[in-house]
Amino acid sequence: MWRLRSRGCWEDAAALLAASAATEPAAALLRAELLVERCMYTSDGWGHAEDALRSAEAMSLDDEERGAAACERGYLAYASTVLRVRDRADEARAALGRAAALLAPESPSRALLDFRRGLMTELVSGTGQAAEAGFRRAHNLALSQGDTLLASSTWRHLATVAREAGEVAEAREGFAESLRLREEAGFLVGIAPALVALAEVSPDPDAARLRAEASRLFRLLGAVPRWLAPELAGGN
Repeated sequence: MWRLRSRGCWEDAAALLAASAATEPAAALLRAELLVERCMYTSDGWGHAEDALRSAEAMSLDDEERGAAACERGYLAYASTVLRVRDRADEARAALGRAAALLAPESPSRALLDFRRGLMTELVSGTGQAAEAGFRRAHNLALSQGDTLLASSTWRHLATVAREAGEVAEAREGFAESLRLREEAGFLVGIAPALVALAEVSPDPDAARLRAEASRLFRLLGAVPRWLAPELAGGN
């Protein structure tokens, strides 16, 4: 399943869970997570993600599972807003707030929730600096839990905060660490954005090499993530 997800084959990965998702909350939530992630990377499949979330939410869930479902609903609404499909910012904030109320302080899902609440703060404020505290909490939790994929995202957003503050060397270090972790995890669909981010704070000829590799991966994976297309227009 990870191999399919890491290559952007979210529907195929979700199909493997179809039978168990009908009766098992954990499988239903994972299936919804895959389809929500597909929306974020492709700006497509919104109806399928909504159906998967509603199916999971309709099951008999404990507070941890209800919190995880609310976190996914918040992220789906965030994706719709940030990708300018439909403004669902109020729904995103409400769902993420509901998740915060349901998840215990020691919940392993807290790191992801803190990160996503940071994303919403960043979106509303227009600056990563306003979300730095949330990103840093998520970062520390991700590292302590050994969550390589989440840590790759927190590194990237903390590097963006550093870049906004003019700390180019710190930003370059953060973007490089984000790229390293995604390569280590084999998350192919997330490597091109990491390459582009690192290129933005790297001198030539390193920047040109990084962008060329990002363009190659972008084409190889069927022009995913879609939102990266404008950044790589000159290389396609």
